[in-house]
Amino acid sequence: MSVISVGQAVVLGAVEGVTEFLPVSSTGHLKIVEGLMGIPVDDDAVVGFSAVIQVGAIAAVLVYFFKDIVRIVSAWGRGLRDREERYHHDYKFAWWVICATIPIVAVGLAAKPLIEGPLASLWVVAGSLIAGSGVMWAADQMGRHKRGEDDTSFKDAMLVGSSQILALLFPGFSRSGATMSTALILDLDRVAATRLSFFLGIPALTGAGLYELKDALGTGVGAAPLAVGTAVSFVVAYASIAWLLKFVAKHSFNAFVIYRIVVGVLLFGLLGAGVLSS
Repeated sequence: MSVISVGQAVVLGAVEGVTEFLPVSSTGHLKIVEGLMGIPVDDDAVVGFSAVIQVGAIAAVLVYFFKDIVRIVSAWGRGLRDREERYHHDYKFAWWVICATIPIVAVGLAAKPLIEGPLASLWVVAGSLIAGSGVMWAADQMGRHKRGEDDTSFKDAMLVGSSQILALLFPGFSRSGATMSTALILDLDRVAATRLSFFLGIPALTGAGLYELKDALGTGVGAAPLAVGTAVSFVVAYASIAWLLKFVAKHSFNAFVIYRIVVGVLLFGLLGAGVLSS
C-alpha cells in the first residue's frame, strides 16, 4: 500500500506548485503539510515523492519560458559548432547554468544521508524559515537593483547557483529565497533575480527528481499518487510563476519575509506543544 494516497498527493502537489518558486521554501511547506497529515517526513519514499513532484513545477518553467529556453539552447548549439557564436551572451549563459549546477550536485550526493536524516527535522525547517527571512530582508535592502538580466556574468551565476546549497542543507531556507537574495546582493533587479533563479533551478530540480524516482517507486509510493501529484504541481506552478513575475516587478520581498517569520514562529509553537512531531 502506498504511504501517500491520491488525495494527499493532490494536496501536496498543490503545495509544491504554489511554493516551489516563491521564496518561502517548498520543502519546508511540504514537510509541514506532511506532518499535519500524519505522513512520516523522513521516510525515504516520502522524501523521494517530494523530489519527484518538483519535476511538475520544473515542467511549468519549461513551458512558461519555452521561447527563452529554445533561444538559449539554440545559441549554445550554434556556439559548439561556430567559434564566432561563442561571444553571444546566450551561449555563455547556457554554460554558466551548467557550471553553476555542479556545486549543488556535488554537495547533494556527498551529504545525502545528512539531508534525508537529521536535517529533515521540522525544527530545522522552522529555524531556517526565520533565518532565511533575515537574509532575504537584508539582501533586498542592500541591493541597488541596477543590473538587468543581460548584465549577468559567470561570477553571478556561480554565486547564485552555489547558494542553492543553503536550501539543500537547511530545508526551510528556500532555494528560491537563497538564489534571489544572492542575486539582489549582487545588485541585480528583482525581475532579473527571479528569472535567474528560475533558470538555475531547471537542471538542479530536474536532476533531483529523476534521481529520487527509483526510491519513490521502490519504497512505498504508488505510480498513481506520483502522477497525480506531479500533474497538480505543474498546473499550480505555472500560475504561480506568472503571478510572481508580475508581483516582483512592482513590489519588494517584504511580504514574503513577514509570511516566513509567521510560519516559522507558528511551527516552533506547534512542535513545542507536541501538535506536530519533528
